[in-house]
Amino acid sequence: MSESFQQNAEVLQARWPEVFSRLLAEDSESLQVELVEGLGSTLRIAGIQLTSRHDRTAEARLQAASLPPESPMLHVYGTGLGDLQQVLLENPELRRLQVHILNGGLFALVLSLLDQTPWLSDPRVELSYAADCREIQLPFFALPSELELADEFNARIRDRLVSEVHLSFNNREFDPQSPQILQRLQDSLELLRSGRDIAELFGSQAGQEVYVIGTGPSLEQHFEKLLAIREQVQRPLFISVDTAYRPLIEHGIKPDLVVSIDKGITARHLPPSDSDSIPLVYMPMSDPEVLVAWKGLRYAGYSASPIYAALRQQIAKAQLYVGGSVLHPAVDLAVKMGAARITLFGADFAFPMNKTHAGWNDGDLGPGVNLARHWVLDGHGQRVKTQLNFRRYLGELERYIAGHPEVRFLNSSRAGAMIAGTAFNLEFVQ
Repeated sequence: MSESFQQNAEVLQARWPEVFSRLLAEDSESLQVELVEGLGSTLRIAGIQLTSRHDRTAEARLQAASLPPESPMLHVYGTGLGDLQQVLLENPELRRLQVHILNGGLFALVLSLLDQTPWLSDPRVELSYAADCREIQLPFFALPSELELADEFNARIRDRLVSEVHLSFNNREFDPQSPQILQRLQDSLELLRSGRDIAELFGSQAGQEVYVIGTGPSLEQHFEKLLAIREQVQRPLFISVDTAYRPLIEHGIKPDLVVSIDKGITARHLPPSDSDSIPLVYMPMSDPEVLVAWKGLRYAGYSASPIYAALRQQIAKAQLYVGGSVLHPAVDLAVKMGAARITLFGADFAFPMNKTHAGWNDGDLGPGVNLARHWVLDGHGQRVKTQLNFRRYLGELERYIAGHPEVRFLNSSRAGAMIAGTAFNLEFVQ
C-alpha cells in the first residue's frame, strides 16, 4: 500500500467508512493508465486524458468560473486529480461541496498515487457515489473526462448529466421564432381548429392494460405474439408510435391508436391506405399533408414546448408530455387514458442485435449502427451500443415513470436498455 493511499485512507475511513469499503473493492488494476507530460503532467485512462497536462490549476479555475460563485452549495461529478475541488474550496462563502464519484476504480487509483487529503479533510466536503442519488443535483460541474470514463454503476447518472449539459444545444432547433416553425404552425392552423381534442380520449381506458409500441429492434421478437393477441376479443389497447406503424401493418397488426409529433414524419412512415378506423394523435408540427391524407379520426394536442405558447392561447387543446421522443407522449397518452398497467415494446433506446430499428433498414431513421459511439446497459447488465440522444430519451422516460407510481410499467425485452422503474413482462421475457 502506497504512502499516499494510507494518508487518504485514514481520512476516508474516518469520514465515509462505507464509501471507503466500496473503494477497497474497486478494480483499479485493470485500468489502462499512462503518464502524460507537458509543462506539467496528468494521467491518460483508456485513451482519455484526465486533466490538462500543462496547467491543471488554471484548467480547474476555468471550470470553477462556470459555477455560480454565490451558491452556498455546489456539486462536482467526477473526482479527477482533486484540482477542481481544491479551487472551489478556496471560496469562503461555500458551505458545502458534494463530490460525486463517477468511476470508483479510477478514484481508487488516484488515491494510491496522489495526496487528496487537503480536500477530503475539509469539513465542507461530502463524498458519495453518483448513482447513490437517483437524480442529478444542481448547480454542478461534471468533469468532461469522467463523463467518458463513468463506470457501469454510475452510467445512468452520467447520461442525465450529459443530457443536462447539452440541453441548450438540443433545444436550438425549437426556436419559437424560427421561420420554418412559424410557417409549419400556420399551415396546420385550420386542421387544428377543426380537429378533435386529445382530451376526448382521456379516461377511456380506466384500469386497463395498454401496450405502447416503439420501433426498437426488439419489437421484431414479438410480431407473431402481438398478432395473436390483437385478434383476441379481450385484449390490451395497442398504441403505436409513428415509425412503428408501418412495420406493424406489414405484419398484419392494426394498432388502436397512432401517435406522431415529428415534423419529419411523411406518408412513407404513415401510409394512409390502411388507416381507416385508426385514430391519429398528433401535434401541430406534424406535416399537414400527412394529416389530411389520414383516413381515421385525428386528435390534436400540444406539448409544453414554447413553440406552442401562442397557439395554446388561441385554440384550447390538452397537452401530452414530450421528452424528445415520440414514445414519451405515447406513454403519457396511455396514462391519461387511465391505464393501470403499461407494457413497452421496442422501447430499446439502443441498437441490440446490431440494428437501429425494427422494420427499417440501417440508417433509414437516423444514424447507422456503425456511427454509434455510446453505450447503455441492457436488461442483462451488458453494454449495448446506442447514440447520445437515445440516452437522453431514456432518462426522460425514467423520470416520467418515477413520477407515476400509480401505474405499473413493464418492459417486453431484455435486449434493449434497462429502464429504471420497470419490471419485465414475463409473458414476453424469459
